[in-house]
Amino acid sequence: MAQINGNNTLKVASLFCGCGGMDLGIQGNFKFLEKYYEALPFEVVYAVDNDPYAVKIYNDNFTHQCEVKDVRDIIPQEVPDHDILLGGFPCQSFSIIAQNPPRLGYKDDRGKLFFEMVKVLKEKQPRFFIGENVKGLLSANHGKAFPMIIKEFENAGYYIHYKLLNASEYGIPQKRERVFIVGFRKFEDYFNFRFPHTQTETKSVLKQVIDPNANQDEKWFFSQKAVEGMLRVREKMNKGRVQDINQPCNTISSHLAKVSLNGTDPVLMINERYRRFTPREAANIQSFPLNFSLNSVSENRQYRAIGNAVPPVLMWKIAKSLVNIL
Repeated sequence: MAQINGNNTLKVASLFCGCGGMDLGIQGNFKFLEKYYEALPFEVVYAVDNDPYAVKIYNDNFTHQCEVKDVRDIIPQEVPDHDILLGGFPCQSFSIIAQNPPRLGYKDDRGKLFFEMVKVLKEKQPRFFIGENVKGLLSANHGKAFPMIIKEFENAGYYIHYKLLNASEYGIPQKRERVFIVGFRKFEDYFNFRFPHTQTETKSVLKQVIDPNANQDEKWFFSQKAVEGMLRVREKMNKGRVQDINQPCNTISSHLAKVSLNGTDPVLMINERYRRFTPREAANIQSFPLNFSLNSVSENRQYRAIGNAVPPVLMWKIAKSLVNIL
């Protein structure tokens, strides 16, 4: 087990790493909105994701390199030794199998992916793990799925803390709610851990991360035809997609590339005209630093990778809470 002394660090294995929001956050050493997030004593030694475009972005930004791999192809014994396992596992597909007692099942293959994380935990027994998921996981299958997921982690040998966190309460200009599950092999670690305190000072807001140059580029504005189409059906539509730039933004999703005025994704109103966010603005809203490189893949792929990511600042604060108990 790696100890924190001198230059030694705790080793991290990262499943479903995407473009690296969790991995950047846990390692630290980046700047966002003029604040420096110091390097933390964690080192990513293994990272995998099945999206080659997200992996391309990842490998442009980290010295250690991510593998393009389906987690179902991982042989747990071959994963390098590590002290902490990360995983923002997909969760669209859980169902409760009608048995007595009921057990966790899956509607399609994506629902099985969570079990791949459990397999690695059982085999490698790292000191900690951190899982991340959408708020809907708490209510999936009428609230039955989440307790079963927690039970699977406990059966792998872990004490569990979990909490629903809103990114806007941690210095991020986005109202993004996500469930974080933190597991501990040692009861002492579990007992001493506290999720990070919410930020009491003024919240970061959308205005701080908007690129004024994009306001001059016609490319980002919706056509008159799109606006007229929206106006014809506006009574049926979800209100509030136009963002108040003096507040945190609504959640950035992975399909911003296809954002329309008829959807629920956030858009901007600039001089009485509607425009979409640029990929860089989406990254800013997610708390990626300005020097995080995106440009080696298409804009569509940039939006997708950024929208699926964990905000690095939020991950940094959770990782910092882990450092406090070491």
